[in-house]
Amino acid sequence: MAKVMRPLKELDLLDRFLFSVAMEDEVIHKNVLEILLGEKINLLTTVQTEKEFRTSPLLRSIRVDVYSMDDKDTIYNTEAQKENKGNLPKRSRYYQALIDVSLLEPGVTDFNMLHNTILIMIAPFDLFGYGKYQYTFGMRCKEVETLELGDGITRIFYNTHGNNETEVSCELIELLHYIEHTTAQTEKIFQNEKIREIQMRVNQLKLSEEMGVRYMQAWEEKAYEREEGREEGRKEGIKEGIKEGIKEGREAGQKEGKKI
Repeated sequence: MAKVMRPLKELDLLDRFLFSVAMEDEVIHKNVLEILLGEKINLLTTVQTEKEFRTSPLLRSIRVDVYSMDDKDTIYNTEAQKENKGNLPKRSRYYQALIDVSLLEPGVTDFNMLHNTILIMIAPFDLFGYGKYQYTFGMRCKEVETLELGDGITRIFYNTHGNNETEVSCELIELLHYIEHTTAQTEKIFQNEKIREIQMRVNQLKLSEEMGVRYMQAWEEKAYEREEGREEGRKEGIKEGIKEGIKEGREAGQKEGKKI
């Protein structure tokens, strides 16, 4: 059954298209990062969305949602994951590995030149089941709990359905709820100035004719890819069916021959 295209105005920020085009706006991206991480961030490079990382044509590539770097050379990879496919921890590991591979030029021997990286995953489900809005991971020593490895890698998983309100900021909770229910909160007046600015800019994007055209083109491209995939699968199925039929026919013929 063909998927029906939802109007752009009905998308939430957890929807891949709206998340990507919204985070192309450097003000939105900066505000989101500052609220999530609770600190001031000065972005150095232009925000890149749908950035591809590939080490070899023979190996699995990745396409990250949002990629940026600040004036301290810290890299941010920000992802929105709407469905729980049960693979986010190892998926984040693979993403981190391919990002790291891209950071050093051939011949560089000083691994201390690797940038610090923060990988952010925003999801409408509790991946770990402890009711937290935020789960932050870094490498620590099992034998000495206060000893950090200091490899410069931080992975943070945000859960829009947390219930530990006293442990995180009101701004973080408001932002996570807005990201999940962007359309439902269109008219809400937020207390936080940064979230109000995000809301205003997202509303403008939804009303933009240019964004409407981009959304239509992106949806048609995905629909074409799905149809192409179904056609390839159908052809492969026919081929396999013919092979199986020939095999069964030969086996039946051999059995008949033995009887004679």
